Amino acid sequence: LVLLEPAAEAAARLRFFNADGGEAGACGNATRCVARLLADSGEGREPVLASAAGRIPTRVHGDGRVTVWLPSPRLAWNEIPVAEPCDTLALPVAVPGLPPPVGVNMGNPHAVFFVEELEGLDVARLGSRIARHPLFPEGVNVGFAQPRGGDGIRLRVFERGSGLTLACGSGACAALVAAVRRGLVEKGARLILDGGVLEISWPGEGPVEMTGPAAYCFRGTFDPRDLLSD
Repeated sequence: LVLLEPAAEAAARLRFFNADGGEAGACGNATRCVARLLADSGEGREPVLASAAGRIPTRVHGDGRVTVWLPSPRLAWNEIPVAEPCDTLALPVAVPGLPPPVGVNMGNPHAVFFVEELEGLDVARLGSRIARHPLFPEGVNVGFAQPRGGDGIRLRVFERGSGLTLACGSGACAALVAAVRRGLVEKGARLILDGGVLEISWPGEGPVEMTGPAAYCFRGTFDPRDLLSD
């Protein structure tokens, strides 16, 4: 769920809510969708959005794709955050058969595991356990990434508050940042998720650029009072 609120410094201020009702600081896919909606509503092709994570410039392309520039990733242990000082390139999370994950905050916390083979991995079971690990006081979104050579990274994400999802835009950005930090890619890559492909780049500092589709599924209205009825 995304709420659009008035903002003096932007076309809209975004608030994101997970399936469990908890509020998230960022949602890359929803940000692209809102940019497309605002552009189609007359706000121009480059609406600037605001969120808890910061200012988000966007660009809506003629082919339906949308580019967003998410605020700079936070990488220090107390910015992820984790409960104790540690190297965020190798978080102290022990999972049999998996290397230590990389920590990245893209407006919400992410732990990214790089694996040799993603298919067959029980992402839902592992993700649900790691998302509640005591190292993460706010919980964590858990990504499992398999570099495929060239510029492709296969990714599945278990989101805190939502579970296993078809796609996670902030998780894809976190995976790309983690891959750059680990030296697995130089700058950019195609992130291949269950729900589609995102093109993401990060030069090692500054905002993370993400491009992907945004399409209409339905339109509707509802009365918020209906949610309060017995």
